[in-house]
Amino acid sequence: MTLASRALAQLATWPDLRQAVPSCGLGQAMSSAQGEIAHFHSDRDVDLRLTDRAVRRFAKDFRGAGAIRIVPGSQWVTLRLDAASDVDLLLTLVSVALQAQQAWPDPADRPLFGCNDQRGAGFVKADLGAF
Repeated sequence: MTLASRALAQLATWPDLRQAVPSCGLGQAMSSAQGEIAHFHSDRDVDLRLTDRAVRRFAKDFRGAGAIRIVPGSQWVTLRLDAASDVDLLLTLVSVALQAQQAWPDPADRPLFGCNDQRGAGFVKADLGAF
């Protein structure tokens, strides 16, 4: 069992989440009542949708985490699952994402751009200076 399939199986048991087809068309997704929350694109890469406010709030913490990539201007962060601790981090961040979507929803008129996978960026260390 891959780390991504283990994480997906755990998230499938959460009452606030359901499996879905990702809007980008690649892999598997998890959705909440507020919309898509995670796209599992491969056995290692997961895009997670946070609100803009949540990304800004945690950007400094993400800076030290080699498993997280932030694309400036994106509501999505990408996690690379290389170890069991990365799955734990993903589960924690999904919980944060669920809470953020309820507490700090993005404006209804703000267009939702595709996940980081749609941006064509590989998993590279992004410049966080914009945050």
